[in-house]
Amino acid sequence: MGSVERAGDATSEVESGEEEIVGGGELAQHLMKSGMTRNEMIAAITNRLHAETLASLPPNVRRRIRALRSLQKDFVDIEAKFYSEVHTLECKYEKLYKPLFEKRAQIVNGLYEPTDEECQNPWRDESEEEELARAVQKAAITEGEDKDKTGDETKPAEPVMDPNVKGIPDFWYTIFRNVSMLSEMMQEHDEPILKCLQDIKVQMHEDPFGFTLEFHFAPNEYFTNTVLTKEYAMKCKPDDDNPLEFEGPEIYSCKGCEINWKKGKNVTVKTIKKKQKHKSRGSVRIVTKSVQADSFFNFFSPPAVPEDPDSDIQALLTADFEIGHYIRERVVSRAVLIYTGEGLDDDDDDDYEEEEEEECSTEESDDEQPAPRRRGKKHVKGQQETPAECKQQ
Repeated sequence: MGSVERAGDATSEVESGEEEIVGGGELAQHLMKSGMTRNEMIAAITNRLHAETLASLPPNVRRRIRALRSLQKDFVDIEAKFYSEVHTLECKYEKLYKPLFEKRAQIVNGLYEPTDEECQNPWRDESEEEELARAVQKAAITEGEDKDKTGDETKPAEPVMDPNVKGIPDFWYTIFRNVSMLSEMMQEHDEPILKCLQDIKVQMHEDPFGFTLEFHFAPNEYFTNTVLTKEYAMKCKPDDDNPLEFEGPEIYSCKGCEINWKKGKNVTVKTIKKKQKHKSRGSVRIVTKSVQADSFFNFFSPPAVPEDPDSDIQALLTADFEIGHYIRERVVSRAVLIYTGEGLDDDDDDDYEEEEEEECSTEESDDEQPAPRRRGKKHVKGQQETPAECKQQ
């Protein structure tokens, strides 16, 4: 037991930070000189510790552990088949969901008016909606009273919605605003484009493993595409070199699409002016150059998968995979609940509450600067504690 506890302590020290690698003795120094990445060095040191732990056990116990590892490999092979069959079922049921999502799109875009029977929610008390409407009205009145007291005219009142409006205006745009990882990606110049978003669809691929997200847009002044796509490739097979690390299907790459921007309307680039001084003459000239701008639409131009798993690009791709998976699993399937706020995750609710607190605190003090406007955050390859932002892709 003593040796196992010792190994656990040493392992936790390795995982706690780079100190263990930098000052970790001869092995660490040798690995650093070998040109390994940080993760590879940690893996090598951890494997060494595991080997030392096994070496301290009697030979007959080590033999039985090898037998257990073989059983674990058999389990992983069966588990991979299970996940493969689950994916096949997902592809099958996608065809059953499709008519429901098509009718949803027709209602949202004003192409179909639901019947009275279709508007019935027998599982829900009608008084809930009445109470919600009263609460919203009361909040609006309170906000108006506060505005009169403070004389704050900086925030224009929301225009009253036309009672004869068709469909559900700004349906997907509102969803983007409600989901933290999407609102963090969304910039102010993206908003008029996302208000043209009519539908998001998922197309499942059985072979090869994967799925495609389709973003359908109404004709707009920004680009000529009617559909923007993002394709994700997945795998559900244990790695030949490390089969016991298998944890189910994972996204390992993605491919965007070309956006045909209209002249002067590309929100993913911005023009900057820089001064250049001539080395010998000392004259100064102004040079104009285009650089990448933060935008949700960078989502459709992901970088290539890097060879170095520790690179910043890999962190961006990891965040991209998380976003693609979330849109597929949560946003598309529960769109109306995210629109109303009923289906938001705890993280989204927490972010929203924190925002309110920040806004309240800025109202209490005239000396403080206004709170900045928020810009929206299966198992994914290389998943780590990384903010789910892709706006610098």
